[in-house]
Amino acid sequence: MEHSLKNTELLDYYKARGWCGTVGFGDRPALLVVDLAVAWLKGEKVGSDLTAVVAQVRRLLAAARQASIPIFFSTMAYEPDLSDAGGVIDKKLRHLDVFIKDTPVVELLPELERRPGEIFFIKQRPSCFFGTNLLSQLIGKKVDTLIVTGCSTSGCIRATCESSIDNNFHTIVPMEAVGDRCPSAHEANLFDINARYADVLPTDDVISYLNGIASAKAATA
Repeated sequence: MEHSLKNTELLDYYKARGWCGTVGFGDRPALLVVDLAVAWLKGEKVGSDLTAVVAQVRRLLAAARQASIPIFFSTMAYEPDLSDAGGVIDKKLRHLDVFIKDTPVVELLPELERRPGEIFFIKQRPSCFFGTNLLSQLIGKKVDTLIVTGCSTSGCIRATCESSIDNNFHTIVPMEAVGDRCPSAHEANLFDINARYADVLPTDDVISYLNGIASAKAATA
């Protein structure tokens, strides 16, 4: 049976057994852009074509900036000798030697046009929450809804969504704004993310939500 959100028979099967509930949007969202760095798109070793994903993330960034909500960007980076990788994960993920601190490949894509006040942080594990101050930043900004975008669906997106709901955030994944080098892994993990951790929604629906916030703020200004 095809493991995909497009498989309505499988989706109905899961729903009938208690998966695939809806968390919905809260009132105070933040946008998280996961690992849209040069290596993941243009690197010879791990890069893949995520052009369409970047275009959708740019749309979400425009809406998030208009709504004046917190925006976060992550990248993955290690010391040149991988001494801070831990000695185990670097055995499993042998491509980590690509992600060296202060090198061009770990920099954000220029087309994301990160602005002052938009937080950029380094992570060393798939989840954006593990070993970072993201949770305390979200709490400090009184965020209740985390919109998760970027790559890769089967790795860092899934892990971040699991951590997000573990910390009681309404977790939203705009389906066209996440991507993976493997189409089947992308489809299967979107299905599981929607079943277990987050609401996977059309990007247009998320933009409409953000536009509503912007309009409400403008009306009270």
